[in-house]
Amino acid sequence: MIAKFMVCKAVAAVILGGAALAQEKHAPGYAPPKTSWGAPDIQGFWNSTSITSLQRPPGVQKLVVSDAEGRAIVNDNPLIIITQMEEQAQGEDPNDISALADGNADRGYNAFWIDPGSKLADVKGEIRTSWIVEPASGRIPFKPGARRAGVEHSAANFDDPETRPLFERCLMTETTAGPVMQNAMYNSTLQIVQSPEAVVIVVEMVHHARIVPIVANKAAAKHGPDEIPKWAGDSVGWYEGDTLVVETRNVHPQQPSLISTSGKVTERFSRWNDGQVLYAFTVEDPSLYTQAWSGEMALNTSQQMYEFACHEGNHAMPGILGGARELESRGIRPTVGPGIAAGIVTPSQRAKAKAN
Repeated sequence: MIAKFMVCKAVAAVILGGAALAQEKHAPGYAPPKTSWGAPDIQGFWNSTSITSLQRPPGVQKLVVSDAEGRAIVNDNPLIIITQMEEQAQGEDPNDISALADGNADRGYNAFWIDPGSKLADVKGEIRTSWIVEPASGRIPFKPGARRAGVEHSAANFDDPETRPLFERCLMTETTAGPVMQNAMYNSTLQIVQSPEAVVIVVEMVHHARIVPIVANKAAAKHGPDEIPKWAGDSVGWYEGDTLVVETRNVHPQQPSLISTSGKVTERFSRWNDGQVLYAFTVEDPSLYTQAWSGEMALNTSQQMYEFACHEGNHAMPGILGGARELESRGIRPTVGPGIAAGIVTPSQRAKAKAN
């Protein structure tokens, strides 16, 4: 039976998607290190920079692709296209946007400042097109009409202190801190520090420290009162063999989140090899989703991170608010700018439009 399973492993991965993939926690023959007190050692600086994101790009059917297929997906990515466009225009008048094919005037935040990576992620030796492995579509299985928690506090506009989103107020980032932890357009580094009583996950983006108390086992896991929600949620952890398991509930209602007040995220951290921590997650929330969904992300060894010097008293605030008041005095309602990727049409989108 074991030999038959190993022979059929590749086929099973394609057919079953995440169900077959999630069983492997370590590279073949790899012995994960231990801390001085005997826990699995996942300490260090880790980075998830990659073109791979939580959900699979539209039109991409497979979770695992070849090198050539991966390069085609990367070349179709809007951030990669933007970088290429700006490199071609380098050396020209920086105030002249006519050289940019998309005509996007929102160039105060151009490709110079971003670091999305240049390739898809290598997860357990495979080129992955999404972090999500289940469902097999690689897409979040939202219920029709389901509304994500905290979306009313997203970037609706930036023109009043009360409505500026959490990231702009230097309070929290949705993606890198989680739950679910994800990569971002830049600053996708994190640090994990362990003690016998706690694990601390410090993310570079907005420099949030997520403190996870460690208990003996799942039966001993107790969360705080529901009346006290936390940024990045109320997390409790324990060890199962060579894996750190973290259960998170009760995310602060102002934080855009992938779970509601009744949902939970279970995360598993294990060493795939010396250079990679495998971060696996399962999201359970019947109020939002048609099924539980899960994924795997690669955290690769990294240099230490720099200070994320974010502060609310930034010098742009008077100009942003003053500009909004000027527009209002003219009877114009301030709106969000087009964003760095505005106007980009990817090659696959052009081909689809041409075919139709």
